[in-house]
Amino acid sequence: MSKLHFAQSLSRLGTESAFVVLARAQALAAQGRDIINLGIGQPDFRTPEHIVEAGVKALRDGHHGYTPANGLPVVREAVAADLGLRHGLSGDTGVDPDHVVIVPGGKPTMFFAMLMFGEAGAEIMFPDPGFPIYESVIRYSGATPVPMPLREENGFAFDAAEVLAQITPRTRLIIVNSPANPTGGVTPRAEIDAFVAGLADHPHVAVLSDEIYSQMLYGGREHVSLLQYPEIRDRLILLDGWSKTYAMTGWRMGYAVWPAAAVDHVTRLCINDHSCVNASAQYAGLAALTGPKDAVTDMVAQFDARRAAIVDALNAIPGFRCPDPGGAFYAFPNIKGTGLTARAAQDLFLEEAGVATVAGTSFGAMGEGYLRFSYANSTENILEACARIKALV
Repeated sequence: MSKLHFAQSLSRLGTESAFVVLARAQALAAQGRDIINLGIGQPDFRTPEHIVEAGVKALRDGHHGYTPANGLPVVREAVAADLGLRHGLSGDTGVDPDHVVIVPGGKPTMFFAMLMFGEAGAEIMFPDPGFPIYESVIRYSGATPVPMPLREENGFAFDAAEVLAQITPRTRLIIVNSPANPTGGVTPRAEIDAFVAGLADHPHVAVLSDEIYSQMLYGGREHVSLLQYPEIRDRLILLDGWSKTYAMTGWRMGYAVWPAAAVDHVTRLCINDHSCVNASAQYAGLAALTGPKDAVTDMVAQFDARRAAIVDALNAIPGFRCPDPGGAFYAFPNIKGTGLTARAAQDLFLEEAGVATVAGTSFGAMGEGYLRFSYANSTENILEACARIKALV
């Protein structure tokens, strides 16, 4: 009989419920059930062909070995140039490639930021509802997670005054995410202006800005990157990457821009954690940044059409009220009118209607009464899924 003793810290580590739902959906499908998956958050498009070819060519050209821990210089330079072009940064406000760190996906940046700032006695603020890994890793670091409520009446944007009022001397890091997972909410410039201005009174607080959905906005909405505020650049961590924009989730390619004081720390964390990022994947990422963007434009246009379809279909279900998501590829309808809890609705719709969704409570306590629907699926499947739920309700 095993008598293993695991570290107590593991009890503080949570999970990402979308993958739990995915596993159950796959199990039901293996039993012969017809399952429509609107739970998992990944584009249903193929990686553009020129990106795939760049990765294949890199392998054929012999790029099989280790790379620098912080990423190939040519890729870091391309990231800096792309950010400068998209966010209007140049000269003194431009991104220094030496501050860019390439990592295997978006989560390592989150993990490293929490390890860097989180410890017993520290507080880290995170959006609620928000990506579940935020709270999970905050707890794992030993810090106290402090939720920042996001409300439907504000379009699921954060309220700058409310966020600033929550800062204490123990606050080390604030996480913001726009466009947001799971809500699709987009925080307007006025709130971000007020947030940055208020941070002047709290020079001890760093900011992690998760902008992984920065190129997925709809209805003329504007993405406001925190990179556009030079006054906080010395304490800003910018998270972005290739997974969502270029349909490259399985390539595991992400990046972050770190403040100068943190670059050496994060590089050592990379060396200790994963050594470096896959060489051929980095060349594929380079092709994505420097090559044609037609496929991205087309993908976002298709997401926009699906967004309109799912909002209308969800609003036609009794007891549902679905606000218009401004970005990403998620709808976050209010289901309180059904009388079901979020978890009960998630389980009912999967088991009885064959539709996989994710309970809002998987993203924080403020998610009670909501479900997350991913519209990274065909319009035909989206409409069929909503029809099944409507018939069941």
